[in-house]
Amino acid sequence: MGFMDAFNDEAGKINNNNGQYRVMQIVLREKFVGKGSKNFREIEELCNQQYAEGYRLHTFAQSTAGSVGIGGGDRTVCNLVFEKMNI
Repeated sequence: MGFMDAFNDEAGKINNNNGQYRVMQIVLREKFVGKGSKNFREIEELCNQQYAEGYRLHTFAQSTAGSVGIGGGDRTVCNLVFEKMNI
């Protein structure tokens, strides 16, 4: 393992353990009527499932992507990175 592979941005400390990550993506669906998304519950359930398996949310990023076809419109894409907890 090289120096950069061991770097952990948390408090600028070196992380020498064998970290494991899971990267997942969820596309938020717009409600047909009203505002907001109809699958925020899906994100909550995913986070709780990963926590139960020993992972914590490390990074959450979202972006908007255009969509074509029936329904069209923009979609919000959420990228989640989970880090294995050392308990």
